[in-house]
Amino acid sequence: MERNRRAVIHIDMDAFFVSVELKRRVELRGKPVIVGGEGDPTKRGVVSSASYEARRFGVHSGMPLRKAKRLCPEAVFLPLDFALYEEESERFMAILREYTDLVESFGLDEAFLELRCAPGEDPFERSIATAKRIKERIRDELSLTATAGVAPNKLLAKLATELSKPDGFMVIREEDVHRVLKDLPVRKLWGVGEKTEKRLKFLGIHTVGELARTPLLHLIRYFGRAHGTMLYEYSRGIDDTPVVPFHEPNSMSREVTFEKDTRDIHFIKEVLYELTKDVTERLREEGYRARTFTIKIRYWNFKTITRSRTVSTPTDSLNDIWTQVAELMDRVDTSQPVRLVGVKTSGLEKRGERSLQKDLNYG
Repeated sequence: MERNRRAVIHIDMDAFFVSVELKRRVELRGKPVIVGGEGDPTKRGVVSSASYEARRFGVHSGMPLRKAKRLCPEAVFLPLDFALYEEESERFMAILREYTDLVESFGLDEAFLELRCAPGEDPFERSIATAKRIKERIRDELSLTATAGVAPNKLLAKLATELSKPDGFMVIREEDVHRVLKDLPVRKLWGVGEKTEKRLKFLGIHTVGELARTPLLHLIRYFGRAHGTMLYEYSRGIDDTPVVPFHEPNSMSREVTFEKDTRDIHFIKEVLYELTKDVTERLREEGYRARTFTIKIRYWNFKTITRSRTVSTPTDSLNDIWTQVAELMDRVDTSQPVRLVGVKTSGLEKRGERSLQKDLNYG
């Protein structure tokens, strides 16, 4: 009996922050554009996003703005505008959720989808058609471009988008896995960061194909059971992790995925502050105060941690909320490169509810 087939779609917006900015600054299209900090390369700050024209000069996210200016003197520098990016992200995610409830977002600009198929239906053919339609709608309705990948699992679907950016489309079927993976540098795999890459090269392992030929016990000996097993499976295109929708009732949150993993704690805190400010503004606009504050950190190897704190009196004060977020961040290990950061407020109360409850208690 043939085992159940699976198809996962990965959609990744192209140079998202820059692309959103170019929608309102059409005169900058085709020019090297860099988004980061206050948009002033003479001040402290790092690159959050760079147009493909700027990337040709060696500019990448996480790079200090001053260095980006030296590499690309003609670049146009723009400040971060998280409120604008979030607005576009919500429109992007709304399109995805029209096709399935199985949507797992990764920051503002990328997500995995898995379609619910009827018995006997080919999930690959349907997913391919759906991914193409989503790309068309992003172009037509958002005036942006995205890259799509379709594969048997999340690992390979994401790899497909990375190999076909920008504005690309790639399908990796089960019979294609060995051919696609074998000659890739090991750094292309999830879970292979700078340190792991160096250790693999020390062992004479440079490509994914070479990694796939390495005995499992050998990898466990050098990397430990969990990481060694992960490397062994990923090098063979094995990934059974499900697409998990992320629902947060009674909360407001913001998160962002960096284009390049970073250890720059100043940059990370700068982004967290902007996210905190955005969440706080939304709390006030919708008339809420929050009691619990959570930060979310996803590292280079996709390990994700959260840190939370609850206060006795709910607040919508930016100063109060940022104090809690900053103290939570101080408890986080920043020795590893960070891929994603997020802020969540929960335990929400409508402004005035507490005073009303007191009146009722006394009544």
